[in-house]
Amino acid sequence: MKKYKSLKSYLLLWSTQSLSALGSTMTGYALILWLYRQRGSALETAMLSICSYAPYVLVSIFAGALSDRWNKKRTMLVCDLLAAMGTVVVLVLLKTGQLAPWHLYGLNAINGLMNTVQQPASDVAATLLVPKKYYQKTSGLRSFSSSLNTILHPVIASALFGFWGMEAVIAVDLATFALAFVTLLFFISIPEIPAGDKPREKLLAAAKSGLDWLGANGLVLHLILFLAFINLVASAYNAALPAMLLSRENGGETVLGLVNAAVGAASLVGGVIATLLPPPKNRVRSICGALMLSMSTENFLLAFGRTPWAWCVGAVLGWLPIPLMNAHMDVIFRSAIPVDMQGRVYSCRNTLQFFTIPLGYFLGGLLVDRVFEPLMAAVSQDSLLVFLFGQGKGSGAAALFSALGLAGVLVCLIFYGILRQYRGADPNIHPAGK
Repeated sequence: MKKYKSLKSYLLLWSTQSLSALGSTMTGYALILWLYRQRGSALETAMLSICSYAPYVLVSIFAGALSDRWNKKRTMLVCDLLAAMGTVVVLVLLKTGQLAPWHLYGLNAINGLMNTVQQPASDVAATLLVPKKYYQKTSGLRSFSSSLNTILHPVIASALFGFWGMEAVIAVDLATFALAFVTLLFFISIPEIPAGDKPREKLLAAAKSGLDWLGANGLVLHLILFLAFINLVASAYNAALPAMLLSRENGGETVLGLVNAAVGAASLVGGVIATLLPPPKNRVRSICGALMLSMSTENFLLAFGRTPWAWCVGAVLGWLPIPLMNAHMDVIFRSAIPVDMQGRVYSCRNTLQFFTIPLGYFLGGLLVDRVFEPLMAAVSQDSLLVFLFGQGKGSGAAALFSALGLAGVLVCLIFYGILRQYRGADPNIHPAGK
């Protein structure tokens, strides 16, 4: 369609990078299965994600300042290449029979560091390639590809892992990387932001300027903090989910894949809705409503449900509104933050919004292994806790989900009260162009 001709470069970048992300996610999923089989520990499995997100906390605030200085395309290419080299190292260790958990932690730390540097460059590249009037639609496309990834990666990874082993999963990952790398290198041109007449800031000063901008823009700052607390709950959920579904009587690897596929299907539908819906009258209220629906449904159905169908229904209710929330958040950020500041501000956002993720994974794994599972193992069979959450391994994780549901609802109520002051007060929360 002619009216979307201006999106040609972005669509090419989005499609190939999404395919590469599918390959990477398949490898991550297969590694979780491999490690849980080896160790059987929720905390040790959660360490994979902790190592991935730790770089966000440690260096993200500086990555944006560097991204604003560096060539966006070159930054993305180098980061992709270094991450792929780490995957090759894991393949070699696997083939020689020397692969150990600490190798996986190191790989995830390297990949996390590369993502930390690449993401600000990628976010700014999207802003440069997409006309403002298409922000919401392209955000919906990103949600669509992320959701399709969630649907497909457990199915494809499980099939490859089951029939041909980890080597096949990694081979597909490297093939998708190669396609994305070559496409970006030869077929996509990303415009650079004019340097202007201002002298280049020093690294620390550039990072501080991102924090200063957030300090002066309360709406964006409070939305970031809102997501930080939601991420704390959500990452504890992610740490507990494999431990529960792989251990329960009606669970197993197939059920884990089924629930993940339900998450992806719900997110896929949500992404389509986000792409097609007209802009809402108030984006802040839509964000709060979407997160309240998510937090008040899925955790409780996982806690009290005993069948795969109940868990899948919970996954659908929990993840259907998330792409809508992400789309509205994306429009607010891209509209409010000046393009020459976005790398710095997005990196500050990464630090503030994602520092709770490794903490949540650690707490989730720790609470499952050291608190809730021992608690459920110690109670009598006729206790209220057994009636509510069942018994045997996995019941402790179910009990944790009930606590996470209560915590998520409380976070939504608190921030809804805080964010009410911004409803209609900031023109950037309204549809772009109005």
